[in-house]
Amino acid sequence: MSPPLRLLIGAGLLVTAGLLLRWWLRGMGRSALLRFRSRIDRFKLVDRRQVHERLLADPIVRDAIEAYAAAEGVSVATATARARGYAEEIVPGFSVVSYYKVAYNLAALLTRTFYRVSATGHERVSAARTPRRDALVYVMNHRSNIDSAVLTYVLAGEVSISYAVGEWARTWPLEGLFKSFGSYFLRRGYPEPLYHAVLARYVALITSNRVTQALYPEGGLTRDGCLRSPKLGLLDYIFAALTDPEFDGEIWVVPVGINYDRVLEDRTLVRELLVGATPLSRWDQLRGVIGFLSLNLARLLGGQRRRVGRVAIRFGRPIGARAWFASEAPEALGAERAARRTAVQRLAEQAMAEIAANVPVTPVPFVAAGILSFPGSVVSRARLVERLHDLHATLEGSLDPQGLSVEELLDRASRTFRVRRWVVADGDQLVILPNARPLLEYYANSIRHLLPPAIRWALSPTVDDDPSLPRLAIRSGR
Repeated sequence: MSPPLRLLIGAGLLVTAGLLLRWWLRGMGRSALLRFRSRIDRFKLVDRRQVHERLLADPIVRDAIEAYAAAEGVSVATATARARGYAEEIVPGFSVVSYYKVAYNLAALLTRTFYRVSATGHERVSAARTPRRDALVYVMNHRSNIDSAVLTYVLAGEVSISYAVGEWARTWPLEGLFKSFGSYFLRRGYPEPLYHAVLARYVALITSNRVTQALYPEGGLTRDGCLRSPKLGLLDYIFAALTDPEFDGEIWVVPVGINYDRVLEDRTLVRELLVGATPLSRWDQLRGVIGFLSLNLARLLGGQRRRVGRVAIRFGRPIGARAWFASEAPEALGAERAARRTAVQRLAEQAMAEIAANVPVTPVPFVAAGILSFPGSVVSRARLVERLHDLHATLEGSLDPQGLSVEELLDRASRTFRVRRWVVADGDQLVILPNARPLLEYYANSIRHLLPPAIRWALSPTVDDDPSLPRLAIRSGR
């Protein structure tokens, strides 16, 4: 056989293999959609290059390009190339197969392996019942790096979600993987106006095209367990879609509260606030996570899977952004960004208040708050049960799971306390071990805003019988 013929046959085989692979992937995508019957936002399927061109043709981005060229003394072509680079960095390439065959299965494996999962309140707003002309934006408190996995798992049968992902994921192979899930990347604290113009117009573009999004208004993980004040950047970009004449729908801001009996990275987060502690290096953090996952994977493979507790999600009352601006600040949407900031701040604070009201109270935070409401490190079990009965009456509507007695909640939390060596029983007394107080504080702080004022004040580590014990640094707003 002559070399040209062999080359021709090889090329034909490659083309055939490519067509078969494409056919197979399309079949997988169709089977995933039939299985989940979820809503796919059509704009996610638009070719990335078309999205790039739309961004670069946007008048606001063009003005930013010209301003950058003038400020930096470069040509408009050079400034345009820089803007294109930002667009390529930000814009994802959504794949149905990646989202439902990879992202969902990873989220399900992680969530089911470690937790008992519950989700309530979703009937308040359902993607299946939301008109196609409207956009959904889930806003959620940020407790763990796996919050997005839990939300993806819970909502997989309804809708695919685009997340805003930080720079930590811009490494191979995570970057390509997250982009195939439909996530877009953002640089936190990056000052360049041209970058923010591209990011802002992209977020407004996907919102006006009804792409379902999820974000964390706090801007990052809580270190002390308390809720943080909202940041306005992404929310402001989202609400800018309301000024698009082609978008006549509503933007539903859906508050979501999440809480855990165990946050997988709790020790690393708490260590950052320990008075006098040396922060862990990235390698030590990674080694701890790998060790924890390896141990539990070995248990899983050995048929000894042991969940670490409960994760609960509660969906709050949705807020219609267009209706809110029409009634509360009708002049804000047409104003410059600085002028509308006050209105966006008010709406963001209302969303955070809804999130706070819907944070579930799982057994570990519930009992941790009860124990820390007493001074010192030794607590009478009888007095604790009495205090927990009082808390139960106050928090009954927020407890998850519902219907458990105080004794059952205490028993569930006590298993975690024993395994993690936080609290030990000494006759009729419970003793808080020296290194456990900061972690107990971290979990109690997750429901701090729901507690009666007297108990909330008692949780503040302002008075301690032994100031040498490990303790969290006090942050403002607590």
